Amino acid sequence: MLVNDMTLKIGGEAGQGVESTGRGFAQALVRGGLYIFGLQDYHSRIRGGHNSYQIRVADHDIYSHDERVHLLLALTKVAIDEHLQEIVPGGGVIYDPALSVDEADLAAQSVKAFPVPLTKIAVDQGSKLMANTAAIGAAAGLTGYDMGVINSVIRDNFGKKGQEIVEANLRVAAAAHGFVKEKYAASFPFKLKKIEAPLRMLISGNQSLALGALLAGCRFVAGYPMTPGSPILEWFAVHSKEYGVVTKHSEDELAAINMVIGAAQMGVRAMTPTSGGGFSLMVEGLGLAGILEVPIVVVNVQRPGPATGLATRHEQGDLLFMLHAAQGEFLRIVLAPGTIEQCFEAGYRAFNLAEKYQSPAIILSDAFLAHSPRALDMDALDLDVPIDRGALLSDEELDGLTERYRRYAVTESGISPRALPGHPNAVYALGSDEHDEYGQICEDVAVRTQQNEKRMRKVEAARSEMKPPQQYGPPDAELTFLTWGSALGPVRMAADILSDQGQSANIVQIMDIWPLPVDKVTSALQGAKKLICVEQNYTGQLATLVRAYTGIEVDGLIRKYDGRPMSPEYILAHLKGVV
Repeated sequence: MLVNDMTLKIGGEAGQGVESTGRGFAQALVRGGLYIFGLQDYHSRIRGGHNSYQIRVADHDIYSHDERVHLLLALTKVAIDEHLQEIVPGGGVIYDPALSVDEADLAAQSVKAFPVPLTKIAVDQGSKLMANTAAIGAAAGLTGYDMGVINSVIRDNFGKKGQEIVEANLRVAAAAHGFVKEKYAASFPFKLKKIEAPLRMLISGNQSLALGALLAGCRFVAGYPMTPGSPILEWFAVHSKEYGVVTKHSEDELAAINMVIGAAQMGVRAMTPTSGGGFSLMVEGLGLAGILEVPIVVVNVQRPGPATGLATRHEQGDLLFMLHAAQGEFLRIVLAPGTIEQCFEAGYRAFNLAEKYQSPAIILSDAFLAHSPRALDMDALDLDVPIDRGALLSDEELDGLTERYRRYAVTESGISPRALPGHPNAVYALGSDEHDEYGQICEDVAVRTQQNEKRMRKVEAARSEMKPPQQYGPPDAELTFLTWGSALGPVRMAADILSDQGQSANIVQIMDIWPLPVDKVTSALQGAKKLICVEQNYTGQLATLVRAYTGIEVDGLIRKYDGRPMSPEYILAHLKGVV
């Protein structure tokens, strides 16, 4: 019998509540003291098309899903067809007999069939709409999981719909639980057991990033909904009144970034979330922020391109685009978090860096990181975040000015004293053309050279502040993985598996992508005996960037670009071909 080490998957059609059911079960597991990692997979349509929600469960912290499934809750026959090959020998499928499943097909894969009249139970105890609740009760009965925890989540999730709905769902869950426990539980070897543990939270990358931005003082968010960045906009919309955040659903991405520039110009910390296609439309505005030296934050939650690409899928194909987006040369700060905790940190650091260097800061996330919830200890995120508003002039300093204010004063650092509009001594011109120190349009050769060099000096100043790569594992390992973004989680799990097998491996993760801290990256990679880069794009964009600026070439490249996230099994399987 294997306890608290398994993967459950719920599969069904869009519109059947696959995500909400999976999220509810995941929450119940976390309340029972367990760690989970959730993975959504869905088509870009409102109804129809196969969706799934996978939950990796353990009694220790985990950083990724894996490809093995121990229990499938199949709401449709298609779910069984799609995922049967993923189920481990001895694993099982819970399904309604109305699906007309051929048990011989399951037995041929050493998979156990657990037909449960989910719809009948739901109708008898509540309503047909509660079949998903029956499926969760059945899963708890089969795995031996505590129904008290399941019931607490049911009460929370349905509480707003009234006590009658809550009681009906509790009856449905209890009936399905009893049916399966009596008939099948003894034959299923994979179990889940509630353990005593501190209270934990279930949080995704998008939620963590939004929380970090909020605590950094973000008070204006504008965006046009675009998967997978939309949940950030939705999060702020839900909490806007509670925390005093102006949240605008703009008519398009061009309007969104221009609104953010306007808010930032007035001194408000402002952000726009989007994905690659939406960011492409924002590029002109990014250049405007660059020449105006206005501190804005843009979040690009990547998905596969080009064009609409795979709207609900995952890829890391925008890295090099971010470094050079918009014509001309100016500072673009790019942070690429790889964990839920790093999303929170990037959420506030981006604002501090943007204001300190008076430039756009970009947070480069991706669908896998954005949507996948993970169980974190309540103290995993340090809510006491630092605030750095940079060279912002106070009213007292402006009162003491004895000469005309020079918004774009040429300084050694490239950072000019910044004043917010409204003070009589802080009046200056503002435009998208090249300008002199006062903001007046100017095409003089000397002025252009001075202003261009001033802006570019900020690149080197910011480079010195970029964090060194994060390093995991023994420094003298035989194998070094180089990675970025959400690929870190699967790489960490793969490195742990290698360690268990007696092979030493370590990891170098670059989170501060641009300006690339060349000396720090070089130092982190110089001792690597065998360097393998893992990233989710075709061309190996991080490997290209590292080679261009450090001269270090990787010994092998593990890539994935099919729209589905990297997994530890995928990394280990492809490692054999590059080592």
